[in-house]
Amino acid sequence: MRHNFKNLKVWQRSMDLTDLAFDFCKQLPSNERYNLIDQINRCSCSIPSNIAEGSGKRTHLHFAEFLSTAISSSYELQTQLLICQRRRYGNTEMLNNCLMLVEEIQKMLFSFREYILSDTSIRLDS
Repeated sequence: MRHNFKNLKVWQRSMDLTDLAFDFCKQLPSNERYNLIDQINRCSCSIPSNIAEGSGKRTHLHFAEFLSTAISSSYELQTQLLICQRRRYGNTEMLNNCLMLVEEIQKMLFSFREYILSDTSIRLDS
């Protein structure tokens, strides 16, 4: 492994988001079990998973591609959460916390991806 993804702040915050999203889903209507709940759980897991998978790649470009996938998953999650908001599903405070955290993570992912792509001299092995 080129680098320990568990030390990345963006991975840690993504794991926090996954926990929060799973907790939020516990309050959603049971008829959404195979729709929104399933989709939210998969999207939220995809973000830290892609960060972790990308961290083991051989080049900065490959890592950046996985960070792009994590960004895409974050947009998908954000959309699912906004659907919940429109339908007035779940705890409003918890939903707002999820939405704020997903936006924070998106900014972190964009910045980290740009940093990796702009500096070919950085070392990813820590």
